[in-house]
Amino acid sequence: MNYAERTRMHRRLAILRHLEACAEYTSNASILQDVLFGVGLPSTRSEVVTELAWLKEQGFASYDDRADFVVVTATRRGVEIARGLAVHPEIQRPSPRA
Repeated sequence: MNYAERTRMHRRLAILRHLEACAEYTSNASILQDVLFGVGLPSTRSEVVTELAWLKEQGFASYDDRADFVVVTATRRGVEIARGLAVHPEIQRPSPRA
């Protein structure tokens, strides 16, 4: 697995973990971009939106694209992935939380 693939896996987990921690499991793409930067995964808006589309396609999130404002919500399955209760081979498995 190369660096870009590993980064994508971590980016997907970071997005789901952030959504899992949010009220109603909902956030927006701009905040997610800031969150990713804060955890050492600087990402372009295009990369964030691409990951959101992938997460939606897999059934881990849903989102409403309002042109410049994308609102995303984790699904039950996405929350299970974020908590480590379920796994997916293309999402980094979370480390145990202390």
